[in-house]
Amino acid sequence: MGRNTRKRRTPLATKAIAASAALALGGGGLIWANFYASAHESNNSAQNQTKAAAAQVATISCPDVGQKLTNVPDSARPGVATELANLDKQITDAYARLASTRQAQQNDANFVQNAIVGPLKEKRAATIDRIRIGIQRVGGSFDTSLAQLSACTTQGADQTNAGGQNGGNGQQGGGQQQGGGQQQNGGQQGGGQQQGGGDQQNGGDQGGGQNGGGQQQGGNGGQAGNGPVAADFVDITKVQPNVKAKPRKNRNASTGTFTTRCGVNANKNHNTDNVIVAPGVANGAHHLHDYVGNQKVNAFSSNDTFLQGGTSCQNKNDLSSYYWPVVRVQDGTQDFDQNADGGGKEGNVGRILVPRQAEIKYVGSPTSKVVAMPQFLRIITGDAKTTTNGLANANAHWSCTGFENKVQLTEQYPICPQGSQMVRTFAFQSCWDGQNIDSANHRTHVAFADAAGNCQNGFKAIPQLTMRLVYSVPRPSIQNGVVKNAYAVDGFPEQLHKPSTDHDDFISVTTGGLANKIANCVNRGQRCQ
Repeated sequence: MGRNTRKRRTPLATKAIAASAALALGGGGLIWANFYASAHESNNSAQNQTKAAAAQVATISCPDVGQKLTNVPDSARPGVATELANLDKQITDAYARLASTRQAQQNDANFVQNAIVGPLKEKRAATIDRIRIGIQRVGGSFDTSLAQLSACTTQGADQTNAGGQNGGNGQQGGGQQQGGGQQQNGGQQGGGQQQGGGDQQNGGDQGGGQNGGGQQQGGNGGQAGNGPVAADFVDITKVQPNVKAKPRKNRNASTGTFTTRCGVNANKNHNTDNVIVAPGVANGAHHLHDYVGNQKVNAFSSNDTFLQGGTSCQNKNDLSSYYWPVVRVQDGTQDFDQNADGGGKEGNVGRILVPRQAEIKYVGSPTSKVVAMPQFLRIITGDAKTTTNGLANANAHWSCTGFENKVQLTEQYPICPQGSQMVRTFAFQSCWDGQNIDSANHRTHVAFADAAGNCQNGFKAIPQLTMRLVYSVPRPSIQNGVVKNAYAVDGFPEQLHKPSTDHDDFISVTTGGLANKIANCVNRGQRCQ
């Protein structure tokens, strides 16, 4: 399968990315840019204010085609993945045009629609049709309504703010977290109001290479101009407890645990690929991942590669791949990838933080015994594109040491008190369809248990993978509506580094009967490693 080659951007386009964002995987995303509402407005005060408000941020929102493809024959999947990558590239190209034509946009109120959105729709329609042909060629069925996903729309900042937070009333909106049957609602937003168009910050021209201390020149916050903003942070001591009790265990519960120690990626095994979602596509993730466990994972890896990959885990039979987007502190510093795709070129900037701890543990079901995970099972938990897709698949858990049993946040990053460290946790889907190691949209072959801890629809309970990452981060502060020393998770640039976009990826690869040993340990109520 061919590489997803990407056009090198000019310095101007690169700088524009530092103030806005582009691209999402799977053919869906938001394209952000600054532009004026109309060139035909006069220069009176009231109209200039309208102009300035319109210029803060504008978006092109493209439906996520990949999420809708739930039934793709195996033989068609490589070709479909290539076409989804083409959809991504089209969004990238549209963004580059959006970012480089601001004068034309200022002179013609219809420029974006006529010169960018319209042509983008035509390209997307042709690509979606190639997906249809590829699926039908091998006897698969294609939902013709997906052709309607070719159209992208323009949106204003007020339509895309902070993943559904309700600013100003102290209540954090929506977002149900899924965690092994435990449903955790958002909690309260303890500090500050929603910043409608993002923070307006002075100085810190990241595109020009100045040390901006986490500031930016646009209206979306952050060192690269694409987030986070002050409303994305909350003092955890001001948040009401929101962690619900876990489901009750019955007599059939599998109560054991199996811990695997695989390090914290101190050896800096990184790449911006995603072999699950975008096999064969270089920079398919468009953000940087930490990898522990299997040491030979990239876009071009195969199951055979995994078996030869070696591992960072102490248990050498654990060749599984555990990978997650890095966290960076936006203090004006840069890292090795400041001029690279997936890094600074795509709005992922700042100093990469290495976790102080990375705890990986398999746990059981509160209502049944578990079956062993199948070899090469793939699971993605969370959604890297919640700004585009909404919170239905969000599974972010942000907290602080000393607060983890009381407060878990989906839509905000915690500001931890002195002496407390930031914590990211993940609880993966724990129910498996019993047949498939992956699915067309990488979701439907696994599921979360229900609120009582039961697997539904004939799915079988498997050992639930849980991960806990602990970080020492400089304490963010909010001054005059601006966040200083912000930290943020890497992501697709148009997702604005929202906390809800946090996600984690896993490929189960074991030797020496380890998968059965994990299941047996959990079923017998033992504590193993």
